Amino acid sequence: MRKTTLLAVPTLALGALTMAAVPASAHEHDSWSAQAALNTLNSSGTTGDVMVDVHGTEATVSMNVSGAAETFMDGPFPHAQHIHIGAQGVCPPAGADTDGDGVVSTPEGHPFYGMIGASLTTEGDTSAESALAVERFPGGSSYTYERTFELDAATAESLQNGTAVVVVHGVDPAKMPAAAAEKMSSLNEELPLAATLPAACGTLTASQMGAMPEGGADTGVAQETGSSTEAVALGGGILAAVAGGAWALRRRAARA
Repeated sequence: MRKTTLLAVPTLALGALTMAAVPASAHEHDSWSAQAALNTLNSSGTTGDVMVDVHGTEATVSMNVSGAAETFMDGPFPHAQHIHIGAQGVCPPAGADTDGDGVVSTPEGHPFYGMIGASLTTEGDTSAESALAVERFPGGSSYTYERTFELDAATAESLQNGTAVVVVHGVDPAKMPAAAAEKMSSLNEELPLAATLPAACGTLTASQMGAMPEGGADTGVAQETGSSTEAVALGGGILAAVAGGAWALRRRAARA
C-alpha cells in the first residue's frame, strides 16, 4: 500500500469547532433523510449528489462526485469532504471574494458555512478531529462514497433545520485564475491555495425523498439553488498540512 506522507500538521485555532449543547430531540425521529445536489464552486468543474439517510442515531451518507481534480504528485488528488453545521447554511456569494483574486478562499467563505459536524472519511473517525486526515478521504476525478456512522445530536439538529451542508474540497490549479493559482494557502504557507479551495457544495434538505437529486452545473465561484445559495469552506482551517516540506500525496485509490 502506498503511504501518504503528511508532515508537521500545525495547530490551528479551531474555536469554531466547539459545539454548543443540542437537545436530544434531534434524534426523536426514527427514520428520515436529507438530500443535496453538489454544485461547482471556484470554477472547479466538480459536481455530484449526496443523500443522508438517518435511522435513529445512525446516518448513512451516499455520494457521487465527478469532475474533480484528478492527480497530485503522481497520486489521486485527495478531496476532503465534510458536513458543515451551525451557521447560515449557505454558500458564499461571489462577493465573498474580498481580495479580488477570482476565487472564494476558506477564510472568505467561513462566515457562511459553520463548523465541521462530520468528516466524511473512508474509514476510522468521522468527527471534526479527522478534518486533516488526508489519507482517509476519497481521491481522483470521480468517486462514489458510502459510509454509515454514528450521528451526533448537533449534526442531526442542523440537518433537520436546514443549516447543514456538504462541502468537497480541492481544485485543479489549471482551472483557477492565474493570480489565485500562484498563491499559497493562507492557512499554511507550504500549501498551494488550490489544496484548500472549496470545489463543490450543497445544502442538505430534510425530506422523505428516496432518490438522489441531480448534480448542479458549473457557475464559477458559487451557484444558487432556488432562492438561497449553498454553504462552503473548510471549517476553521482544514488541510493545513506539510509545514516545512512538500505535500506528498501518494495514496491508494479511495474506497467506495
